[in-house]
Amino acid sequence: MSYERPDLAPYAARSHLSKGRRYPEEFKDERPAFERDRDRIIHSAAFRRLEYKTQVFVIHEGDYYRTRLTHSLEVAQIARGLARMLGLNEELTEAVALAHDLGHTPFGHAGEAALNRLMEQWGGFEHNLQSLRVVEVLEERYPNFPGLNLTFETREGLAKHSAHLHEELSEYEPELAPTLEAQLIELADEIAYNNHDIDDGLESGLIQLEELEEVPLWKEVWELVKGKYPGARLKTLKYSAISHLISLLIHDVASQTLKNIREHGIESLEDVRRYGRHLVCYSPEVERESARLKEFLHRKLYRHFRVERMRLKAERFITELFKAYLENPTLLPEKYQRRMQQELPQRVICDYIAGMTDRFALEEYKKLFDPYERV
Repeated sequence: MSYERPDLAPYAARSHLSKGRRYPEEFKDERPAFERDRDRIIHSAAFRRLEYKTQVFVIHEGDYYRTRLTHSLEVAQIARGLARMLGLNEELTEAVALAHDLGHTPFGHAGEAALNRLMEQWGGFEHNLQSLRVVEVLEERYPNFPGLNLTFETREGLAKHSAHLHEELSEYEPELAPTLEAQLIELADEIAYNNHDIDDGLESGLIQLEELEEVPLWKEVWELVKGKYPGARLKTLKYSAISHLISLLIHDVASQTLKNIREHGIESLEDVRRYGRHLVCYSPEVERESARLKEFLHRKLYRHFRVERMRLKAERFITELFKAYLENPTLLPEKYQRRMQQELPQRVICDYIAGMTDRFALEEYKKLFDPYERV
């Protein structure tokens, strides 16, 4: 019996046509394959830890700011809305969205940059490929296989979310495009973080409303909501403007993607794959304006002196932890010490640090380097 939705577009991915899982399994129920993937991701330890991994602001800066968990939920919500508008498989879309940051380090992109530098001689570090490593190798939930044993399509979506598909990942057919469901994640991710960084930036005072009006996309929605709700409080106008901006971007992506599908004669999933490039994108005009918004956030928020101070501290924490574990492997839990006998020690240490939450990394740093902290 199939529970596949009957109204999917002809170019959508379908669970019953999946390329399958790496390890054979017997299932206790008849959920569609991509729905099962989504559920396994939600119940994973790596997903729970995202609650204490941050985006731009370190966890002790305040409870208001986004974490990797809330970001992943926002990405999934945006991606699922897009999938519905395009007639795509919502469960596959949601699975890739919820898993796309499972491999992220503590302390956001500062932590990722530090680990990439430390691992330069041993293959580097990229959180997208680490997310794939988490679901394929590092999660420990099942007796018969490592990882979560997700379908090929979900794993492919994670592999191809990376900017660099390494040679050892040739099983994911780098010459072919991923499903449209996986393609959605890149822009859903961008829409989510641009808009929540506006919100967090305004809340923290690092960005001022007056400065934002130099960005045409923001100015458009800001003028719209001010005219729509005269006399409303600035705080509610801010939320309304962010909501309108998200809606504007989602509808632009859906419209341009449908146009691309028609123009390139896409009638099946095989057509999507053989096309070789992404069909999911903004219109050229919105692409230009989105780039201006990203440039504004980079200049005003990500390079703000307070964020730079957090970045420098994060760099120090991760660098010192990495060096300490490499010089003294007995500081690691026994499970990781055993793994170091079979795997590259630097990669094992990298896995351990990447799996830490902000809070755990800070506590570990204090235990190792603060003489007054209890170990």
